[in-house]
Amino acid sequence: MMKYIVIKWGGSVLEKLPKSFYQDVVSLHQSGEWTPIIVHGGGPLITELLQKLNVETTFINGLRVTSQPVLDIVEMVLSGAVNKQVVRKILEAGGNAFGISGVDGGLLQAKPTEASDTLGFVGEVVNVNHKLIEGVINQGYIPVISPVGIGEDGQRYNINGDVAASAIAKSLGANLCFISDIPGILVEKDGQKIKLTKATKKEVEELIDNQTIWGGMIPKVKAAIDGLVHNIPEVGIINGLEENSLIDYTNGNEVGTKIVLDEVFSNGK
Repeated sequence: MMKYIVIKWGGSVLEKLPKSFYQDVVSLHQSGEWTPIIVHGGGPLITELLQKLNVETTFINGLRVTSQPVLDIVEMVLSGAVNKQVVRKILEAGGNAFGISGVDGGLLQAKPTEASDTLGFVGEVVNVNHKLIEGVINQGYIPVISPVGIGEDGQRYNINGDVAASAIAKSLGANLCFISDIPGILVEKDGQKIKLTKATKKEVEELIDNQTIWGGMIPKVKAAIDGLVHNIPEVGIINGLEENSLIDYTNGNEVGTKIVLDEVFSNGK
């Protein structure tokens, strides 16, 4: 039985990921045990282009305020430049990838978030056309998905990549793995930063409240918790710059931070 794993990385990691990481994704796919589905962001590249074109951009709680001009650039960068770059890197690593945007085939059906008054065209996913993803997989490709969604009325939405990845994992009952450039969730202990190997929903919520978790990590852990509540077996946050981290993670070795619903459940598993 093949297991699905949704692998998500943001724009901050995109430029840094070594070739060996893409080779690991390809060998996972070829092992026949895991089926990778990639969801990518592209935040820094979007910011860079917005600045070049003098379009104002701001963030609220790690989410980009998205006006119509910002949305045009978000789609251009994510579904154009970044999506094809990831596809190329997988091809270079000997794999077979197929790039799609959340707009294609109504893959990510979206509606405005509750905070749309302040955030603009930022969406949340209401439905995932998982048959489309499975169709791509059945043709032998690794799907590479850009997180732009589409509403019933044809309006496009900028969807946070972590939120999109969680929605896709939920729809497929897949494991979810966030690739970061840090080793996981870090907390201060006796003046030292240490990594949590495991964190429960309750612990994560406390860490958000006391601002240990902040900025771009907030949507990540919130998406993780939301996923766990809705049938995602497990969520990991790992450092993609560490050799073999992805393979170690899929082999069940202790790597990064695993986020679980609660300790009782995870120990009894």
